[in-house]
Amino acid sequence: MQQLLLDIRPPARPDLARFVAGRNIELLAQLEAMLDGTAAERSVYVWGAPGSGKSYLLAAWAHACEARGMVVDFTGRHAAQAVIADEVETWSDARQHDGFAAFNRVREAGGLWLAAGNAPPAELPVMPELRTRLGWGLVFHLQGLDDAEKRAALARHAESLGFRLDAQVADYLLNHTARDMQSLLRVLEALDRFSLETRRPITLPLLRQLLRGF
Repeated sequence: MQQLLLDIRPPARPDLARFVAGRNIELLAQLEAMLDGTAAERSVYVWGAPGSGKSYLLAAWAHACEARGMVVDFTGRHAAQAVIADEVETWSDARQHDGFAAFNRVREAGGLWLAAGNAPPAELPVMPELRTRLGWGLVFHLQGLDDAEKRAALARHAESLGFRLDAQVADYLLNHTARDMQSLLRVLEALDRFSLETRRPITLPLLRQLLRGF
């Protein structure tokens, strides 16, 4: 059980393949095009509510850039082939000035820029120059998954693991665990391993037993 609980912890490196697109198909297509070098626009700003997956998406995309041999700056403060600028609404004055300069250098060099915040560019509490730059490229509102989409995503992931997810198990996951998609998928995978180790079918009682170990 202890090992299973350790396995539920967040993975060391977020994976773009694990991000469930839902109603964000256009955003994911744009990020893939930036990775492949086919994107007409190379600057993207993503905004959404806490827990919508912004930080996970940015980290996963950054690691995908690294896997393609790009130099990545994760701070938004330095020019690089790909720059990640997360939680821009929290940036200090000094960091805003650094981010503004970095954006200009990346833009001039034809690099990639991906930023995220909790509001559209025009509503961000940052200096006007940076606010304008963040709105220069494509702006996407990251849409969280509704419960029906989460159930469908869980069912698809269960099928990829080799089992059919019972509706009661899916409902219990949604009502008794963290509701962000990455956490749900990690618990589902731990449940699958627990089932294999105990040689018991995946049922609601088995899920409850697993969760009691938290």
